[in-house]
Amino acid sequence: MATIEDFMKLDIRIGTIIKAEEFAKAKRPAYKLEIDFGSIIGVKKSSAQITDLYNLEDLVGKQILAVVNFPPRQVADFMSEVLVLGTYSKDGVILITPDKKGENGDKLG
Repeated sequence: MATIEDFMKLDIRIGTIIKAEEFAKAKRPAYKLEIDFGSIIGVKKSSAQITDLYNLEDLVGKQILAVVNFPPRQVADFMSEVLVLGTYSKDGVILITPDKKGENGDKLG
């Protein structure tokens, strides 16, 4: 069983998607995202399997939550630096988003 101490090790932040493109080399349908996490963390990249419910043009400008302190992970020819958070639904992955606009880099707490 996970403890609160385990949860507190995760650094989950608000970021704004500034670029989204098809990720043709991914094994499963995915997008390459560039996400702005503010001046302290900067812009990070992520691969996200969210193609079932999101179009590329709908993603730019959207605020999301992501884990920013996992080590980078190689996905095909792309280095994914953060883990974008979502929930699994019967129709696909639903992004976890703040219900009000936050500052890029704001920490989940």
